[in-house]
Amino acid sequence: MSVCAIEKTTAVPFTIAADGSYAARLAGDGEARYPERWTLTGPEPYAVPLPLAQPEDADSEVLPLADGRVLIHRRVAERHAFALLYPTGGGFGDDAGTGPRTGELQLGAIAPEDAQGGPEGVRVLLLPPSPDGHGAFALAVGATATTVWQVAGTPFGPERVARIPGRCSGGVWLDRTGRLLALDRELDGPEGPVTKAVAVDLGRGGEVSPLLQITESSNDRLLLADPDSGLLLIRSDAPGELRLGWGVLGSARPVRFPECLRAVGATATPFAVQPGQALMPESCGVALRVDEAGDGYGGNVAGLALWRPADRHVFRLGAPAGWLGGTGLWSAEGRLHLPYATPEVPCGFLGMNLPVAPPPPIRLEPLPAPAARPIPLQQAPLG
Repeated sequence: MSVCAIEKTTAVPFTIAADGSYAARLAGDGEARYPERWTLTGPEPYAVPLPLAQPEDADSEVLPLADGRVLIHRRVAERHAFALLYPTGGGFGDDAGTGPRTGELQLGAIAPEDAQGGPEGVRVLLLPPSPDGHGAFALAVGATATTVWQVAGTPFGPERVARIPGRCSGGVWLDRTGRLLALDRELDGPEGPVTKAVAVDLGRGGEVSPLLQITESSNDRLLLADPDSGLLLIRSDAPGELRLGWGVLGSARPVRFPECLRAVGATATPFAVQPGQALMPESCGVALRVDEAGDGYGGNVAGLALWRPADRHVFRLGAPAGWLGGTGLWSAEGRLHLPYATPEVPCGFLGMNLPVAPPPPIRLEPLPAPAARPIPLQQAPLG
């Protein structure tokens, strides 16, 4: 296992396509922001900047598609606009040979009235890349309802595909087709708001079904899922305090909260699961980002943790220098790849293997008491 310099690093949003072919981030500093696409296929990754005439706002979101285009979400006045960016090759005339230029395809926008609420009361966020690699979805969260929008892969601009009562967050795909989406839904209960993970079937008009309900009053959130093995990574306060746990999709067995994950911290965020482990959730490697302040995405990344459900041991590592987004890509062969950018290496991937966990301690049971030996008849007391 090779490790570059270790330091605390700030989490910068960095999104990897579902098939691992491309990635995208908002590069640059201050007011000079521009989208950047990384190509991850081939022997070495390389980055292509996608600047336009006007710099991007720091709160713009980017998401890579499997065909190499990059979706960008911008806030334009009170509207949420979406477009596809792509390199077009060199310029023409005097601009010929000056390097790649950026093409832009406008997809449309979501207006405040379309988002089911006023502009102050609605947040619009991109969901993780769709498993099919071609569509892209966004979440519009209002005060009393949440709308799922398909913003790429539709013929006539953003299209509303589901409306869910309650305030939703998160977003985890449960299958390889992009039909089943898990969301953490918050509803008002008799003792205050309660959050439960629900499954939304986008193929049936947004039909909602319960997914996690460990106890009636617990807050149960789904953090990550692996469709191959069915492994689910969960954060819940059902044990009496906020804990990380794991379960299996469709299994009747209860959610387990390993003691070894308690030491990592309940606010650690799993970001990658080893794929290809069909029906073997206990064998999947899991990578977790450990944030310094425990505030989730955007804080200082203090370290990395590696774990496997079958083991009772968590490996704690420092955060690699320049680690982007506190994310990564885990191959089916068991190798974890972490993206990083430093002045010396502006586009790099650090590879590491999951170390072998130490064997569980051997418990030496006390020897059993010797059985009573029979007394010879000639030595037995008289009746």
